Amino acid sequence: MSTRTNARRHTAEAVAAPAAPAPVARGATEDDHFDRLIYGRVRLGIMSALAVNDQLTFNDMKALFDVTDGNLGAHARKLEDAGYISCRKSFEDRRPRTQYRLTNTGRKALERYLQHIEAVIRATRRA
Repeated sequence: MSTRTNARRHTAEAVAAPAAPAPVARGATEDDHFDRLIYGRVRLGIMSALAVNDQLTFNDMKALFDVTDGNLGAHARKLEDAGYISCRKSFEDRRPRTQYRLTNTGRKALERYLQHIEAVIRATRRA
């Protein structure tokens, strides 16, 4: 088997394998479960940037995170599909303009995520 075929097979197995549940700090409740949708660098960045800005354009976020159009679009779509961010498309001087905002659902999800991370940090420091 070639190295390329072997790499594809291992990648496919990794993608197909179900993810193990995230660890939860001792004393945590059901609401404290780790939100894997927010966990990634770009998605957490999008959520955090929108938490401190009323709105950001696609180009603003692309510059902030130094990612390609396709990469940012895919991450933003996942957050939009989850109801965490809203997207408004318009035209300005015949150029497309995409603006994003954090929804109330997204703000609550980010707050839960941050509380979970803080609980993990506290538990780790006690150990």
